[in-house]
Amino acid sequence: MGTVKANESFSHTEFILFGFPGISQSRHWLFFPFFFIYLEILVGNFLIIYRIWVEKSLHFPMYSLICLLFAVNISCTTAIVPNMLMGLAFGLDHISLGSCLFQMFFIYTAVILESTVLMIMALDRYLAICRPLRYHNIMNTHLVGQLFLIGLVQSSIFSSPIIIVVSQVHFCRSNIIWNFACENMVLLNLACGDISKIQVVGMMVRILVTATGISLLLVSYLYIFHSTMKIARGKALHKTLHTCSTHLIVVVLNYSCGLSSSILYRIPISVDVQNLFSAIYYLLPATVHPFIYGYRMKEIRMCLLKSWKIL
Repeated sequence: MGTVKANESFSHTEFILFGFPGISQSRHWLFFPFFFIYLEILVGNFLIIYRIWVEKSLHFPMYSLICLLFAVNISCTTAIVPNMLMGLAFGLDHISLGSCLFQMFFIYTAVILESTVLMIMALDRYLAICRPLRYHNIMNTHLVGQLFLIGLVQSSIFSSPIIIVVSQVHFCRSNIIWNFACENMVLLNLACGDISKIQVVGMMVRILVTATGISLLLVSYLYIFHSTMKIARGKALHKTLHTCSTHLIVVVLNYSCGLSSSILYRIPISVDVQNLFSAIYYLLPATVHPFIYGYRMKEIRMCLLKSWKIL
């Protein structure tokens, strides 16, 4: 009985991040695809941020929001991929509990903030289409900055309960995290004792953020499309629908990746498959966002072509 109590009072403070354990003998080869994906994320996102920054014709709230979305993409992936690459290439996969919790907080804050930016984008399109005469008086760079800061604070507040609760847990089962990043569900698998209440907290935050985001975005874009069909005709209608559908593609991509990853962590499948969908969740949106906006947004596409002296 004394041994059990001693074990329960013990808690690991150092962990090993070991993603894709099913291919442990050849996992170092994963360095190359993940390195090139990360390189593409940095180059693609920074390139469009730079073009919007230097091109005066793009100094409008909608493009400022695209820059903020890309900045969040870079921040979230940078919190994950460099450590992952160091582990794959050099075996530097040790992480302290404090660093693990900070990484978790940073990732979750960035993910929630990304949803907030998408909602501000929906607000921007709503004002531009449904309140065009008041759009420039209401929507400006100052308001975008204020909304972004509010979103950052809100995201931090939503992320904090998960981190605070997890920090109180004793991790006595193992110190090997079967993932390439610190995540709530994976870390709790190492806990001893009853963790059902902690899982409920995590689930409630996830449901609250996801349900709120999807509901607001769905209602916003339905109203936008409905209003557009009534007031716009011809080329104006086509341009408006094209711009809104571009934002909607990004929304569907982000939320479908998040929901898929969340569901797969709660069903009995292999750890490697869970790791793969986590990688898709964190990296796929950031990888394809520059292509979506660079190809579908005419103004951005023209600026990129000019910079490459194609025109």
